[in-house]
Amino acid sequence: MAKPTTIKIRLNSEANTGFYYVAKKNTRTMTEKMSVRKYDPKVRKHVEFKEGKIK
Repeated sequence: MAKPTTIKIRLNSEANTGFYYVAKKNTRTMTEKMSVRKYDPKVRKHVEFKEGKIK
């Protein structure tokens, strides 16, 4: 079978709160690690979220 084009990734908060989002990423078009500014409700601010593996 063919390898799927999209994978699930975990976006971990850079504020070290343990909060994370789960997102989908197209591996063929986005080869580098994903980094997004999103809302972290534990610190009640927008912070940087970086890609990590889902365990």
